[in-house]
Amino acid sequence: MKTRKKANFFPRFHKLFAVKKIFSLLFAGGAAGAVNGLFGGGGGMIALPALERAGYPVRAAHATALAVVLPASLVSAAVYFFGGVPLAVLLPVSLGVTAGGLLGAALLPRLREGLLSVLFSLLMFAAGIRMLLP
Repeated sequence: MKTRKKANFFPRFHKLFAVKKIFSLLFAGGAAGAVNGLFGGGGGMIALPALERAGYPVRAAHATALAVVLPASLVSAAVYFFGGVPLAVLLPVSLGVTAGGLLGAALLPRLREGLLSVLFSLLMFAAGIRMLLP
């Protein structure tokens, strides 16, 4: 009688999620959440390089960074919302962010990985310079 092989639902699990990688990603996620909560954004600037260093392809790292910042943004927004968010500002900015997010998500698969890295680096540089200016 022929025996069936058991299905391996977690192929290469031990290679993909080594303990060291899990802890480094947990630390990076905590740092991204703290930055996002403290500054009202910027968690993706922590998450993206961490994901790339962990070996994720550039496009997957960009998409994942966006996805993981969502829970931190929601928690931060809830905390700030009860602290007095001006609703006259909230609606138009939310609509703009939504439209921009859709545009960015549509552009992501169309841009070369090298260009994505350069654009992200330029954005980080510009943000840093802007923070130094009065």
